[in-house]
Amino acid sequence: MKQEFRKIQPQSHEVSSLKLIEPGHFLLDNGIPVYTVDAGTEDLIKLDLIFDAGFFYQSQALVANFTNKCLQEGTASFTSQAIANTVDYYGAHLRQASDKDDARITLYCLGRHFDNLLPVLAEVAFQPTFPEEEVNTIIAKSKQQYHVNMEKVKFVAQQKFGGLIFGQSHPYASSLSEEDYDKVTRDHMAGFHAKHYLNSPFTILVSGKLPKDINEKVNSFFGKHAVVKNNIGLNVPEALASEKQEHIILKENSLQSALRIGKVLFNKQHPDFLKMKVVNTILGGYFGSRLMTNIREDKGYTYGIGSMMSSMKHGGAFAIASEVGNDVREKALIEVFKEIEKLRSDLVLDEELKLVKNYMLGSFLRSADGPFALSELVKSVIDYGFGLDYFDDYLATIKNITAKEIRDLAVKYLDPASMITLVVGK
Repeated sequence: MKQEFRKIQPQSHEVSSLKLIEPGHFLLDNGIPVYTVDAGTEDLIKLDLIFDAGFFYQSQALVANFTNKCLQEGTASFTSQAIANTVDYYGAHLRQASDKDDARITLYCLGRHFDNLLPVLAEVAFQPTFPEEEVNTIIAKSKQQYHVNMEKVKFVAQQKFGGLIFGQSHPYASSLSEEDYDKVTRDHMAGFHAKHYLNSPFTILVSGKLPKDINEKVNSFFGKHAVVKNNIGLNVPEALASEKQEHIILKENSLQSALRIGKVLFNKQHPDFLKMKVVNTILGGYFGSRLMTNIREDKGYTYGIGSMMSSMKHGGAFAIASEVGNDVREKALIEVFKEIEKLRSDLVLDEELKLVKNYMLGSFLRSADGPFALSELVKSVIDYGFGLDYFDDYLATIKNITAKEIRDLAVKYLDPASMITLVVGK
C-alpha cells in the first residue's frame, strides 16, 4: 500500500502561547519548600533534593564534588552495596550531581515503590558515613581520570577558561590541580555535608503521577529535622578577568587545538538576558547557527562549534567553544571574529530571524514535554525568585525581538575587545 502521507508535509502552527501546569507548593514542618508537578499518565515519580552545596560554597577545591559523589558509599543503616541492591530491586535509579551552585540527589522510581525507597533516599541525604576505604577509592579513581583528561585539549581549556574570565580565586573559576586530589579528605566531606546539607535550607521538587498524600509522605522523611538558616554565599566576590586578552597553553602532542572565547556577562535576572539568548542562538546556539554554517559546513575546520549563555545564581558568562585542527587554528579564530563583527554591523535578514525564532519556540515546547521536564523548568526559575510567567516573557521576547535590537545588543555586549581568547594546543 502506498503511503502517500509521507509525501505531504504536516501542517505547522506558530506558538502563540503556552499554558504550563502551575506547580503545587507547600512547606514542610521545618520550613523546607516543596514544589510539585502532578502530571503524567505513567506510574512514575521523580524526587529531587536540591542543596546550596555547589562549587561556589566550598573553601577547598573538590570538596563539594566529592561530598556529593560519596553520599551513596554508606549510611547509618546501609552499606554502599545494600543501597545499590535496594535501588535495583525496586527498579529505581538514584543519582547525585553537583555543579557551580547546586548539589542534587535525585530518585526515579515507580509510584508503587515510592514508600519503600524514601527511607533509603533520606539516609543517603542526611546520614552518610563517608567510609574511609570507599572515599579513598573514589578519590584515587577520580585523580587517575584527571590525569587522562589533562591530555585532552578540550578538558584543559574547560579547566582554565573560568579562571581567566572570573579570576583565579573566584568560586566559579573551578580550576584544578593534581595536588587538590591529595588534599581532600573524608573529614572535609563530613564537615561540608554537615554545613551545607544537614543544617542548611534546601528545596524539594517532586514530579510525575503523585499520590494524594504526597505532602505527608515527604514531610515524614524530610520535614522533621531542624534547619538553620544562614547567609552562606551572599557576599559574592567580584569577577576579575585577566588583564591579558590572549592566552596560549601548549600541548605539544595534541592533534587539535581547543578554542575558548568569551567574557563575564550576566544571569537571568538581567533585563537583557532573554534578548541575548536570541542573539546567542543566531551566532552559535544551534546546529544551523552562523558559526556552524561558516566554520564547520563552509570551511570544514571543525566537527562542531557553539556559543552559550551561562546563567548561575551569582553571575553569568558568554563563551564560544570549539576544537579545530592545529593547522587551521588561526584561520578559525579569524572567522569567529568575522561572524561576531557581522552580527554587530549588519541587520539579520528576515528569513534567518524567522528560522531562529521558530527553532527557539520549538525547542522550548520540547523542554516542556512531560512532568519531569516541567520540573526542570520550575527549577530553572525558582532559583532566581521567578514564577512560570517568566516563560511568557521568554516567548514574547522571541516573537517580538527585532533585527535592530539584535544588532544593538551585539554592539553593546559582544565587543571583541572585551573578550578573552584561550588556545590550548600544539
